[in-house]
Amino acid sequence: MVPPHEKKDSTMTYATTNPYSGEVLKTFPDATDDAVLFAIGRADHAFQSWRHSAFARRATVMRGAAAILRKDVERYARLLTLEMGKLLAEAKGEVELSAAIFDYYADNAERLLASQTLPVADPAEGEATLVHEPLGVLLAIEPWNFPYYQIARIIAPQLSAGNTMLLKHAANVPQSAAAFEALMLEAGLPEGAFQNLYATREQIELIINDPRVHGVALTGSEAAGAVVAAQAGKALKKSTMELGGADAFVVLKDADLEKTVRWAVFGRHWNGGQVCVSSKRMIIVDEVYDDFLDRYTKGVAALRMGDPFDPETTLAPLSSQKAADDLKDMIARAVEHGARAMPVGPDAPNQGAFVRPTILTDIGEDNPARYWEFFGPVSMLFRAKDEDDAVRIANDSPFGLGGSVFTSDTKHGAEVARRISTGMVFVNHPTMVKADLPFGGVRRSGYGRELLGLGIKEFVNHKLIDVVDIDAPF
Repeated sequence: MVPPHEKKDSTMTYATTNPYSGEVLKTFPDATDDAVLFAIGRADHAFQSWRHSAFARRATVMRGAAAILRKDVERYARLLTLEMGKLLAEAKGEVELSAAIFDYYADNAERLLASQTLPVADPAEGEATLVHEPLGVLLAIEPWNFPYYQIARIIAPQLSAGNTMLLKHAANVPQSAAAFEALMLEAGLPEGAFQNLYATREQIELIINDPRVHGVALTGSEAAGAVVAAQAGKALKKSTMELGGADAFVVLKDADLEKTVRWAVFGRHWNGGQVCVSSKRMIIVDEVYDDFLDRYTKGVAALRMGDPFDPETTLAPLSSQKAADDLKDMIARAVEHGARAMPVGPDAPNQGAFVRPTILTDIGEDNPARYWEFFGPVSMLFRAKDEDDAVRIANDSPFGLGGSVFTSDTKHGAEVARRISTGMVFVNHPTMVKADLPFGGVRRSGYGRELLGLGIKEFVNHKLIDVVDIDAPF
């Protein structure tokens, strides 16, 4: 519900700019149209053999990628911190998560894509089988907030399914994108089966329209999703969209506030608050609202901004100075419409793309900020009259990605979770990402699912093979 933070011109200016120092470390030229078409040809050529590769061979590549990531975790992690400002400890966690995704598909892809014998009314007439075959070349468009995880989440299942991949990554993480292409080659993936492209926005449409490309998966802003989904639809290509989120963090009256507040502080501020499944809207029933606000304010105030390479730092800078400026502007506009903004903790350092943590309250139903996604350390707090009102507020959002319910009665918490209209709801934990849990949302948070069997089957042809007795009646 807010404009995307990226520039709107067709060129991308791929560059590594350290969000803490502000230094531009390396730039990369945009791909030419000829280079893009050549890459599509390579990907299509690779597909012709990769589609017939045994699952055991695909699994060997996946396990190889996981092993390399774990062996060189420090090197891969430092690149994330350098390019988008992620805390080094969190960057190491992302490397491990990516490795776990590769391992998951190495262990499970063959089982997930096994042929299925379908029940038929009269077995004497023949046998019906459902087989799952790869579609071909796919395009992945990924964001900067989890540079490796976002890639692993799409390529591990799709390469395991026999597809080949082209990547258009965010303009501010070009080295992370290139590192993953090199990773897959080192792991034994055939050349051309996964390629990183420094493509322009105009070239995205060129790729989607190419008959050799059979689908597109995007993770990003609503605006980007709307454009790419329209292009894919016009070209009659399959697409999946993982877009924004404003996850509800519902606190019921019987919640353990001490533990709940700790999760709230973490759930809102990990990765600098730049997470689609961050706990952005905290909805607290009236009986415990004041106590929660007091405890939460103290917890947020204890966060320490600083160098993301410093282990003492607990709040990372935003991905760029522009992202920080945009977030400050959003806070100001929310206040203009009647919200109360409470800055928390010490002032932001002079160095780095920091925004001082801010708590927004008194966000009326006529305040458009109520429906925005704040991508950074900004918390929206809502006082609910009771449980039913909390559910109403949770569902009063254009988004439908994740959410949380905190309560001492977990059985009742699961019942409340069923009433929240999102793709994921966690009881007594902020929305989290794991290699063995599905990911995706509804409404303006997009469509389609990633990970597990749901993700690996998004871009396969579910083909029916029905062997019928030639003498069967019409």
